[in-house]
Amino acid sequence: MAVGEQEQDEEPQPERVLPLPAAPDAIELRHLRAFVAVADELNFGRAAARLYLSQPALSRQIRMLERLIGSDLLRRSTHRVELTLAGDALLDRARRLLSDLDDAVSTTRSVGGELAERAARAWQPVNDLFLAGAEVQQFRAAVEDFHAALTLPEGVGVRPVNAGGVPALEMAEAANHRPALLHLHGGSYVAGSAFGFRPLGEALALATGAAILVPDYRLAPEHPFPAAVDDALRAYTWMLDTGTPPARITVGGDSAGAGLVLSLLMTLKERRLPQPGGALLLCPWVDLTGDAPPPEELEKPEEQEPQPAIDPRQLHRFAAAYLAGHDPGDPRVSPLTADLSGLPPMLIQAGTGDPLAGDARRLTERARSYGVDARLELYPVSAHVFHYFWSFLPEAADALERAGAFTRRAACRSDPGDQHVS
Repeated sequence: MAVGEQEQDEEPQPERVLPLPAAPDAIELRHLRAFVAVADELNFGRAAARLYLSQPALSRQIRMLERLIGSDLLRRSTHRVELTLAGDALLDRARRLLSDLDDAVSTTRSVGGELAERAARAWQPVNDLFLAGAEVQQFRAAVEDFHAALTLPEGVGVRPVNAGGVPALEMAEAANHRPALLHLHGGSYVAGSAFGFRPLGEALALATGAAILVPDYRLAPEHPFPAAVDDALRAYTWMLDTGTPPARITVGGDSAGAGLVLSLLMTLKERRLPQPGGALLLCPWVDLTGDAPPPEELEKPEEQEPQPAIDPRQLHRFAAAYLAGHDPGDPRVSPLTADLSGLPPMLIQAGTGDPLAGDARRLTERARSYGVDARLELYPVSAHVFHYFWSFLPEAADALERAGAFTRRAACRSDPGDQHVS
């Protein structure tokens, strides 16, 4: 849950005045999970494989549940399985009960530190190389290995796209969706790829209900500034050329990718090109000067050790490789000192224990001082870009849901003819 969150998506359900009879104590979670699996698949063989059970064992669990409830839940025949009226009445309630239980267990584990430690362990190989000052090629390989170990969501299609000359991947749940989110991956400007970003990109596609375009922008040190900005601009212009109105586009990024988002927005402003409808910034790294104040104000969540560390010296090294002598005070690379007036609404998310949380706070303050509708959401986690761990970290799943809602609002916030030109 985001710190300071006020709005609620659903109204609380009133408590029952007249309680219903208690369910039989002998009903177990395995019975409900078995029933939901069969109801989803409408096939005992597929449901048994999904639950890693034998088919006879699954059938026994369903029969036991029916006996305990006192109603037939499924109609079975040689060729088909159907829900009875009683089964239909139980299905949604059983799904909610299991979902609520899973959420409760995950949240408890998160508070207890187990899930934070799991995230830290996943980051550790990358972090070790980061702290050791590894060469760029080693760092790139470790970043790709990290992403390859993450969970891929089901039901998302991926296809290659040539976005204005920039190789990219389009990720969408439905093939006919037009890209509505341009996402620029992180990697300290020297690492990362569209292919590696798939686990988080596909999760974002599900959360937003839209197609996502992830360009493979050029990386430093081989291609220093402004190569990455130019690639982002070409991909954004390609989206406009395909017929997507600018006000219906959200531009997003994580870590250095979020900094690249600001560079793109400032370039659009400088060239008087249409701004997108919104900007989604996940754990942004936006200070390339190396002059950031020490993160002494960081709120360290209780019992969430070890914490993935970020060495400012290594960040400065990567920033220097990206800038290649370019002035770090250029507004296109230093949004914390730039005139941000005219930029679109922003949703900025960060972990309270992230060493770069100060960048998120200062960016929010800077944007608001120029009249930008900037919202900061802080989550009680320590991992940088904790969103990568959406498959097991409740805070990450919650953040992606809220990011999806922001993107959907951006798509309908403005009339398609609005241009947001400053």
